[in-house]
Amino acid sequence: MPKTNEIILVVNTGSTSTKCALYRRNLPGIQCMASESLALTETEANLEPKAGKEKRAAQVREFVTAKVAEGLKIAAVGAIGGMVPPVPAGTIQIDETFARYCIETPVYRHASNLAAPIAYDFALAAGAPAFAVDPVGVDDLADIARISGSPLFPRFSYVHALNIRATAKELSARLGVPFDQLRVVACHLGGGFSIAPLRRGKIIDSDNRMEGAPFTPERAGGVPPIPLLEACFSGEWTKAELLEQLYGKGGLAAYFGTKDLRKVEELREAGDPIAQLVVDAMIYQVLKEIGAMASVLDFDLHGVILTGGVSKDPYVATKIIQGCERLAPVFHYPGENENEAI
Repeated sequence: MPKTNEIILVVNTGSTSTKCALYRRNLPGIQCMASESLALTETEANLEPKAGKEKRAAQVREFVTAKVAEGLKIAAVGAIGGMVPPVPAGTIQIDETFARYCIETPVYRHASNLAAPIAYDFALAAGAPAFAVDPVGVDDLADIARISGSPLFPRFSYVHALNIRATAKELSARLGVPFDQLRVVACHLGGGFSIAPLRRGKIIDSDNRMEGAPFTPERAGGVPPIPLLEACFSGEWTKAELLEQLYGKGGLAAYFGTKDLRKVEELREAGDPIAQLVVDAMIYQVLKEIGAMASVLDFDLHGVILTGGVSKDPYVATKIIQGCERLAPVFHYPGENENEAI
């Protein structure tokens, strides 16, 4: 298998770390040469976007300097996509406008916004193109899925498209079913949850990981709207504080003061009845959403994909697999492989 001197740099900016990887074109495929997850302090992780970009770019620079041997050439830079407006699934070439948008005017503030501008700068210096792959703004929703009940508030898609589509492609190969014929409900469980049906290669509906999903380790999910509206006008909360209650300090963090599922599981296993109830409620909401999304496919599906970091937890995974027994087989891909997907 012939090797080339061309390598691909991957930049994946997460909430608590910067993940970097180098892949060498090892024709006809690729080979991972190096991969690291570079930790950030809480202060570093919460820097304003421009300062955060500089900090993380320095991490990537150190990684590249240490790992790229003489004679190797960066042929492309790939990045996790940020909080961009709706786009079709696939790969987007990053230009200056795209990079600036992610820093200056993203739809939501999130660490993933920093990857594209960092990738663009490195690609520019290397004389190579930069790409963002399946950003969370991927929106291939069916028209019927956009209707919310009020024209003031249309539904839209924010979904873990990168891991969902990559895992679905892996399952497609495993089952011998062409990707554009695969019918699955994908369930990505991480800091946020995305539960979505795929048909003809497209994510045609979504629980919207930012707003309507089951609650997660750090997100409140779809809370009752009237009490939320009353809280907005109570004078007791600022907009920023309420947003934080929904996104960042919601879910398990709101009940237990930690978003670390492992710590909550320690409480549950020690017999804490509240921990047992809340973890079971989280699983219950996930199973309800899987059933709802299966109905979009007329309950005619090849299987349910269970993936993401939370699905590494044995209790959570077992309960979800058992809950889907009468629906469809569950294909478990614990964790995520975003770097390779990019």
